[in-house]
Amino acid sequence: MGATGRMGRAIAQIIHENPDCEIVGAVDVDGSPAIGADIGELAGLGRIGVSITSNSDAVELFTKAQGIIDFTAPAASLAYAELAAQARIVHVIGTTGLSKDDEDAIFAASRHARVVKSGNMSLGVNLLAALVTKAAQALGPEFDIEILEMHHRHKVDAPSGTALLLGAAAAEGRSIALENHAVRVRDGHTGPRRTSDIGFATLRGGDVVGDHTVIFSGAGERIELTHRASDRRLFAHGAIQAALWANSQPPGLYSMTDVLGL
Repeated sequence: MGATGRMGRAIAQIIHENPDCEIVGAVDVDGSPAIGADIGELAGLGRIGVSITSNSDAVELFTKAQGIIDFTAPAASLAYAELAAQARIVHVIGTTGLSKDDEDAIFAASRHARVVKSGNMSLGVNLLAALVTKAAQALGPEFDIEILEMHHRHKVDAPSGTALLLGAAAAEGRSIALENHAVRVRDGHTGPRRTSDIGFATLRGGDVVGDHTVIFSGAGERIELTHRASDRRLFAHGAIQAALWANSQPPGLYSMTDVLGL
């Protein structure tokens, strides 16, 4: 899904390279000039005989596919979740910017589909999240937690899904609810920092694929855990790994920590 985007093209390349996978369909938004084009040619693979379909004509593909890879937008992902549930197939969701209502709808769809949803599909980031949980638990409230993320100028949501994933990991380590302690904006006279705050700072510019740093700042020392992505193909690799893993699982909502055994 979202076949003509940067992630869509990367996913097509990785699927084509994997002997355990086959592209049976590619979807783009209605009205896209790429409708009817061969996804292989668009992704630099040469012609593979799979034409790009519009969203409104995509329903038939859900009867042919064992799973879909979805790095699109919240509204599109919700529509795909309903179709994947009806077809009882795998739905890998890398879409970010989902609301609480969106999350609830995807959870409902997971009663029939095998859904793997993550703000980041890379092994490194999910290992980082596990380390952040451990560090937050071990260091305790004496250490303030701040999360800094930077992405390319075209990213439309903030904080990133990965930053929120890391914030949730830190909150888990502290045994608190992230939604009650997240601080996403600081401006003007904000007063002193609360001990339990988990702060987020967002940077945008250039062609940065994704940089994330979790800072634990205490009295006289600071610990920083960082992940830097230099090639978005690593997210595509993770998404394909998730799809293959989920194909043998019962219906449910899973994360990359489940896929990776973390």
